[in-house]
Amino acid sequence: MNTEVEVNPYELLDVKVESTEQEIRTAYRKRSLKVHPDRNPNNADAARKFHELNQAYELLLDPLRRLALDAKLRLKQARAERFKSYDNKRKNMVEELEAREREFKKRKEEQEKEEIRRWHETEEIKDQGRKLREEKERDLRQREEKKRQAAEEAQEDDLAAPSLGSMDTTVRLKYNLKSHPELTTVESIAKVLAPFGQTDDDSIVLSLKSSKKAANKPPKFGTALVPFKQIGNAFAAVCASGRPERGLDGIEIDWVGGKEPPILIWLSLIRHPLNHFSERHPIV
Repeated sequence: MNTEVEVNPYELLDVKVESTEQEIRTAYRKRSLKVHPDRNPNNADAARKFHELNQAYELLLDPLRRLALDAKLRLKQARAERFKSYDNKRKNMVEELEAREREFKKRKEEQEKEEIRRWHETEEIKDQGRKLREEKERDLRQREEKKRQAAEEAQEDDLAAPSLGSMDTTVRLKYNLKSHPELTTVESIAKVLAPFGQTDDDSIVLSLKSSKKAANKPPKFGTALVPFKQIGNAFAAVCASGRPERGLDGIEIDWVGGKEPPILIWLSLIRHPLNHFSERHPIV
């Protein structure tokens, strides 16, 4: 059963979130007797209701799937309560950001599918790796050239520092739940990133997903959008992506927009160390 749909398994079985396994079994027996197709031969919708009831029952008896459901329900409730306090302008901004995030995920999924298709067609893994390295090296050279040109233009035009964008302190985490089964709550995500600085825990967005081929199985991957209080702390977390000695083995961290915020590029152009800038000019 997909926990993303409107139907709440707890509501289907008429039980509470804190109900025990025995209470869930008892509620299932009572409900199943009422909606069983054999007891409702004239109700064309009885089979569907009985199927949904069984799916809800199986989900709530699976500890991992129930844990994922509880986390999503808590997140949904917390987000709904926060959203009530937003004014219309803030709501529009959140909706726009969410739309951009969905579009970004869609483009990324399409890009990954295209890469997989090409990989299967060519069956030349070594050649693909070589091409990927060359592409990264070319991209790096292009970025360095752009930085050099931007630095020259900044000196000539006396450019001012860019303003801090609304998403410039937010990073994206991606990890495999098999390697990190503990990262299933907002609190656990905040704890992992605590060594790098203070995060806005109330604004952390956590998503646990199963593979498309096994949608009914426990989630395999986790992603999270985490806003830091300061951009310097977010930068430190991105730099430590995947490093075991920083407690991030198997955890990919990147900027939510897929590239460095303009303020960091500007800082590198004027050769101003980020840690020194953060000490003298905190960016909240």
